[in-house]
Parts: sequence; structure tokens; C-alpha cells
Amino acid sequence: MRLSQSAELAGVPRDRARHAQDIRDVRSGRLPENKESFSGAFFWLTAFYFVYCARPADLIPGLGVVPLAKITGALAVLSLFLSVGKTPRKLRDLPKEAFYLLFLVLLLFVSALLSPVWKGGAFFMVLDFAKVVVAWVATFLLVTTLKRLRRIIFLQSASVALISLAAIVKGHSVPRLEGVIGGFYSNPNDMAFALVLSIPFCLAFLLSARSVLRKAAWSLAIVVMTAALMLTSSRAGAIDLVVSGMVLLWHFGVKGKRLYLIVGAVVLSGGSLLIAGKDLAVRFNGLFESGGSAAQDSAHESYEERRLLVTKAVEAITRYPILGVGAGNFVVYSGLWRDVHVSYLEIATDGGIPVLILYLMFFVRGFGNLRALGKTKNLDDETVLFVGALKSSLVGFVLGACFAPEAYQFFPHFTVCYTSVLWAMTRELSSVPKVMQATAIRRHFARAY
Repeated sequence: MRLSQSAELAGVPRDRARHAQDIRDVRSGRLPENKESFSGAFFWLTAFYFVYCARPADLIPGLGVVPLAKITGALAVLSLFLSVGKTPRKLRDLPKEAFYLLFLVLLLFVSALLSPVWKGGAFFMVLDFAKVVVAWVATFLLVTTLKRLRRIIFLQSASVALISLAAIVKGHSVPRLEGVIGGFYSNPNDMAFALVLSIPFCLAFLLSARSVLRKAAWSLAIVVMTAALMLTSSRAGAIDLVVSGMVLLWHFGVKGKRLYLIVGAVVLSGGSLLIAGKDLAVRFNGLFESGGSAAQDSAHESYEERRLLVTKAVEAITRYPILGVGAGNFVVYSGLWRDVHVSYLEIATDGGIPVLILYLMFFVRGFGNLRALGKTKNLDDETVLFVGALKSSLVGFVLGACFAPEAYQFFPHFTVCYTSVLWAMTRELSSVPKVMQATAIRRHFARAY
């Protein structure tokens, strides 16, 4: 029997029953929305996330000839454009961090056009990076319910887990898993960061899963991702994992009173190091001395080269403090054809100090969203889990970025977007009764006339 019919039999007016159901739906994360008006845009947005995160062209033979990222991205933009004004959130609702990111990209375009090194290369690199602004705005406007946010984060987490498994299977004999998967996964440091930034979400899904099968699947995903990270032998990734893991265990293990997670983390970390961490240990030894082996000598040379690159990056910032040398041009400017392994220096050399300031303000806003969420009372359990995972991912990035060139990595920008979406939903939820009351009145007059 339908809700309104059963309510009438119980002596409750149909409108009041619908109104009460609306409030229950919103409090469970299902905000009322015009599904037909922008469900297509959300579909293409999820398709873009899947293509970007899962790299199906690298996993399915013959699919590489199809520009899936461009197709899904263009369709998402087109669908969003057609649904502007129909979505629950409007462009005027965009938070400050969205504008920081937009101005950052615009300044990078100006820097590229005035680059003293290579204008064309810088312009096309910024053009490629600009896709993150489109994805960011589309995500904020279209992801208006906890269900949709869960779906987007699920796509990222499951895709990275799938990539990890594919990389281990295809490249178990390839040093550092380099070039096994295409795109940003081809670089072991970039892949390590993608893994670290996604593991907290996997743990959140593990803790919120109800069935044993789902818990087992997410547990396996975490094990595979940790093993893949060890196989990349990325020192920055390992440091990032330690920092992110400590924040994660504090939120989920200590504050969440799940002390078994701490034991599990120690066992997993120790086992991964013993099985797949030999090369990583050699690379860490290379920070202090050389001469032990060819791999250790290579690691030590890499360390010395990175110290030199930091010096050259500071020199570039001093020489071009306003607009930098242009996106991606530091590798040419340095003469060593290497990126400086500090994201903050990377973005400052490419775009100048103003771009660095916008970059820092963007991530500060992400922490501000999490701080506001932490002060909010009566959050549901799943939201609390996502807040902890987001904080772990964000802290891991901002500290790990001191040791790797990840300024143009999409995942940390997505993480800030997730904090913005979650905070926006929390604020919208606080005004639900008034919104629902207005909706009930509109329904009443629509039926009356």
C-alpha cells in the first residue's frame, strides 16, 4: 500500500504524510531533485570519473584508439550546460575554493602566453589541467546527495584498486611498476600518490559495509593497493602513507574506538614491507650513502639531483616571481629535464608566487570545510567516516607534496571538492524543514488548481 493511502487510513492527511516522508528522505541523504533535468549530466560526470581513474583504454585491448576522456568530458560539459538553472545548486552557490582554482588556472594561462621558455608547451599543459576546473564545478553542482557523493568516491576508490591489481599482474617483474599503466599511473611516484589518497576511502567503505562479501572485497582492495604502493618504491609515497595512515588511525581507530585497526595496520605494513618492500628500503638507504649496490647508487644520485633541482627552483622563482616560467617549463629551464620534487616549488616556478598563494588558499579552504564539519553536531555515521577519510587524504597530500611533484594531480583537487560538497549538503540539510514546508504548500496549490 502506498504511503499516502496508508496515511489516510490512519487518519493522517496525505500532504502531511508526504511532507514527513520528504523530511525523512532528506535526513537520510536523499534530497528531493528533478531527476530528469540533470540525471544525464551526472551520468556523464560519473563516466568521466571512471575513464580518468580506471584508465579502461589501458586495460582493454583496442580501446586506446577512442579518446574516451575527451568524449565523456565534452558530454558532461554539454549536459551540465543544458541543465544550468535546473540543478538544486546554482553557479552563485559555488564556494570560494572554486574561484581560487579558476583564478589559478587563468593565471597559469597568462603565464603560458608570456612564458620566457616555451609558450606552446605551457599553454597546452594548462589546457589539459583546466579539465579539473570543469570536473570540479560539475561535481559541486550535480552531487547534491550523500548517495551521489558516495557513488563518485566509490568510482575513484574502486578504480584505483582495479588499477593496482592490473599493475601488479602486468608488471610484477617491472622495476617500480613504471610504465605498466598509462596516463599519470605510468610514473611510479604519481601512482603512489593516487594509491595513498584513495586508501582512506576504501577503509571508510569497509567500515560502512554491512555484508561480509563487501567487507572482504574492500579489505582485499586495501591489501592490493598497499602492495602496489610498495612495488612503486616511491619514497615520497611511503612517507605520504605513514602520515595519512596516522591521521586515519587516529580518526577511525582511536576516536572511533576500533583499536583492532591499529593492529591490522601494523600487520599489513610489516607484511607488505617484508614481501614487496625490499627495493623501497634500498632507495631509502640511498638517501644517506652510496656504494652498497647499483640500485642504492641510483637512489643516492636521484637524491643529490633533487637537492640541486630545489636550488634551481628557488633561483627560477627569484628571477620570475610574478608569472613564473610557464607550466611544465621548469624541466627545460633547469637544464636537467626533471621536475622539482616539491609540489609547492613546482607550482611557484611554473606560475609565480600569486599562483602559489591561490594554490595554498585552495587547500586551506578544504581544511576549513572539514573543520566546520567537525563542529557540526548529529552527523550520521557514514558522514563521520567520510570526514575522517577526507582529512586523512588531504593531510597526506599537503605533507607528501613536500617530497613529490604532484601540483597538477587531479585527485587532491577532487578531495577538496568532496569536502565542499559534504559541507554544502550539511548546510542544506539544516534548512530542510523550511524547504519541505514550502514544497508541501506548492504541491497543495498545484492540486487545488
